[in-house]
Amino acid sequence: MAGFKPATKAIILLFIFLQFSAICESATLSTSSRWIIDQGTGNRVKLTCANWAGHLQAMVPEGLEKKPVSYIASQIAKLGFNCVRLTWSTFMFTRPEYSNLKVSESLDKYNLAAAKSGIGKNNPQFLEMNVIDVQKAVVNELGKNNLMVVLDNHVSLPGWCCGDDDGNGFFGDANFDPNEWLQGLTAVARAYKGNTAVVGMSLRNELRGNRQNTNDWYKNMAAGAQAVHTQNPDVLVIVSGLSYDSDLSFLKQQDLQSGINNKIVYEAHWYTFGTGPDKWDARTNQLCADFTKNAQDKYFFLTTKENPYPLFLSEFGIDQRGTNEADNRYISCLLAAVAEIDIDWSIWAFQGSYILREGIVDLEETYGVMNFNWDGPKNPAFVDRLQILRQLNQGANSKNPGYYIMLHPQSGKCVQIGNNNNVLLANCKSASRWDQHQDGGPMKLSGSSLCLAVAGDGGATSVSDNCTSKWKYVSSSGLQLAAQDGMGKYFCLEMNGSDHSTVITKKCLCVGDDLGDFSTCADDPQVQWFKLVPANV
Repeated sequence: MAGFKPATKAIILLFIFLQFSAICESATLSTSSRWIIDQGTGNRVKLTCANWAGHLQAMVPEGLEKKPVSYIASQIAKLGFNCVRLTWSTFMFTRPEYSNLKVSESLDKYNLAAAKSGIGKNNPQFLEMNVIDVQKAVVNELGKNNLMVVLDNHVSLPGWCCGDDDGNGFFGDANFDPNEWLQGLTAVARAYKGNTAVVGMSLRNELRGNRQNTNDWYKNMAAGAQAVHTQNPDVLVIVSGLSYDSDLSFLKQQDLQSGINNKIVYEAHWYTFGTGPDKWDARTNQLCADFTKNAQDKYFFLTTKENPYPLFLSEFGIDQRGTNEADNRYISCLLAAVAEIDIDWSIWAFQGSYILREGIVDLEETYGVMNFNWDGPKNPAFVDRLQILRQLNQGANSKNPGYYIMLHPQSGKCVQIGNNNNVLLANCKSASRWDQHQDGGPMKLSGSSLCLAVAGDGGATSVSDNCTSKWKYVSSSGLQLAAQDGMGKYFCLEMNGSDHSTVITKKCLCVGDDLGDFSTCADDPQVQWFKLVPANV
C-alpha cells in the first residue's frame, strides 16, 4: 500500500479485516471416489455455481459499477446458487504494473469514466484499493452470504477469452510462460490460505491451440497441482483438459500423477458452439444422442471408470434471451444428461454486462443470468429450470434405497402424481418416486402397486393398479417414452401444451411406426422428452 496516507491505509486495512472476520465457515472439502465431500463428516457437498468474470482488462469482478457488492452476492444466493467460480488473470498477481494498480487507475488506463463513476457510487470503498484487495473483499462478501468460491485462472493477460491464437492458450504461448503461471498459482493459493470461503482452485481455463499436447499437459498440470496444494492444502485442485476443456479422454490411458490424495477434481465445458439452429431443428434427437455420447466419451466417463473422480462441469450456458434455437434444444439435452449423473456444475455466466470486453464498453452478456442493469434475472424461467441440478439427488454414502425421478427437461419440472391419480408436472423437490424401469416393462411407482397407463392420442395419463402398459424408450435421444394402446399403436408421454402441467400421451414425434428416427423432422420432440433420474437421498 505504498503511497497511501496513513489514515487511508488504516481505513483500508480495517475494511479488509472486518470483511475477513465475517466470512462464513465453509467446510473443508475433499474427494471420495466420484464425489466431493465434507472432509469432516464425509457427507456429499454438491457445487452448484455461477461463473462471475473478474479476468478482463479492468481486473475487477463485473457489475461493481452497477450494483453494490453486497447486493450482487445476495442475488447469487437468492437465485439458488451455493458457489461462485470467480475468474482471475495471472498477470494480476505476477506483474507489479498490474497488481499495484488501484481500481481507479485500472479504469483510467482504459478511459472508463462511466464505470469509475458507477463504482464510486455503488462501491466507493473500492476505488482507492488495489485490484487484488478488491478481489479479496469480493470473495469475503461471497463468504458472508454462505457462498463457496472456486478461484479460476482464466487467462494470463487480462482480457476476453478465448481463441486459438490469443497467446493465452497453452504452455509456451506468448502470454503463457509455465513458470510465471506457477508463480501466479502459488501467489493466489498463499493469499487465500485460511480463507474458508475459498474451497477450490481451477488450474487453468480452456487449454487450446496448436501447441497443445498431452506430454506437456501431464508435466505442467502435475506441477500446477503441487504448487497449489503445497501453499494451500485445504482447497480442491481442479484440473482442466484440452481443446477448450472439452477433452479429457486421454485419462483413459494414463492418470495424472499429481501425488495429491483426495483433492483432485476434473472439469469440463459443454456448449453447442459450431452446431447451428438449422441442424438442431432438423435432427434434434440425433444431435442430442451425438452430443451426449461425445460428453460420455470425453469426460463423463471419469465418474464411472475403475478409479473414478469427481467431475465439475464448470461452464455451460445459453443465450438467456431465448432467441437461439440451437441453445434452446441443446440445453434440454444437457439437463437430462447432467441430471442423470448428478455432477457438480457452474453456469456461464452470472454477469449481465461487462465494463469492457473486446473493445466495447458496457457490453451486454447475452448468456448472463442477470439482466443488463443487474436488477434481476434476465430469464427467471430458465433459472427455475435448474432446480433438478441444484438439488442433491445422490449421496456419497447413502444407505437409503434407490429410486427414480421423472424429469421433463424442457420445462425443468418433474412428474408428480395428483390426488386423483392424474399425472402432473411440478417442482422437482416434490417429485413422485419410481422404481427402476426395465425397457419394455411397466412404469411402477415406488412402494406402490400403481403403474403408469397409456391414454391414447391426446388423453391425460394416470396411474392405476392396471400394469398392462409396457413402456420403452424410442428415438436415438433415448428420451421419448412410448407404450402401445389396445389397438397396438404407440403413443409417447408429452407435456400438454395448453396448460404446461398435465402429462398426456400423443403420437410420437420425429419417429416412424418402426420407432426409428426420421432422417429429418420439422417437429420439436423436446415436448416429449422425459428422463428417469436416479436418486437415493
